[in-house]
Amino acid sequence: MATLALVDDDRNILTSVRMALEAEGLTVRTYTDGEAARVGLTQSPVDLVILDVKMPRLDGFELLQKLRENPLTARMPVLLLTSKDEEVDEIMGLRMGADDYITKPFSQRLLLERIRALLRRESLRAQPTTGPSEPGAVVTRGALTLDSVRHVCLWRGRPVDLTVTEFLLIKALAQRPGHVKNRDQLIDAAYGESVCVDDRTIDSHIKRLRKKFRAVDPEFASVETLYGIGYRYREG
Repeated sequence: MATLALVDDDRNILTSVRMALEAEGLTVRTYTDGEAARVGLTQSPVDLVILDVKMPRLDGFELLQKLRENPLTARMPVLLLTSKDEEVDEIMGLRMGADDYITKPFSQRLLLERIRALLRRESLRAQPTTGPSEPGAVVTRGALTLDSVRHVCLWRGRPVDLTVTEFLLIKALAQRPGHVKNRDQLIDAAYGESVCVDDRTIDSHIKRLRKKFRAVDPEFASVETLYGIGYRYREG
């Protein structure tokens, strides 16, 4: 059974989210400020941290930095809760080592899906990767290889470290090379149906996704933009 830490100064969110997660069999520890969370997580690390960006005493970015600097907590997965339309929060959080983020307001179903994906990824990372993956789990499109079970992305044989959201986006595009997907279709692929996400959120994800691929291969150009329509994956 996984143990999570939920850090948010909004007690209503703490109560409602904790109850929802505990109903799914997860153990949840709650903190109302960053400093208390820093002390508690250093003394007793958890399997995943859900962290609000805007908090008193020690905000989410400062806490994230301290967690990454401490060997006891450096590898704990961190899911950020950011404010709507605050793209700077998302960019800064990912640069500082967050594993993914969700913008407020969010659905508890979406949060649970992200938690499950991150916990599964960390569990698989701890296992040997030499054996075969599940049938149908691996998608290969030209120089791109995606293993959905192990959450592994390779470009020309080199690993590309993607967040859960970025992985789901590139997978959605690569499954049908040459086929254009509009932003609504990509939102459904990355967040699930009936989840309200601004179009700019998808654009921001695609921008960071391209940047990560170009860090591995400066000539990467397989994710194409069709202005006013959407995106497509070009194989080759």
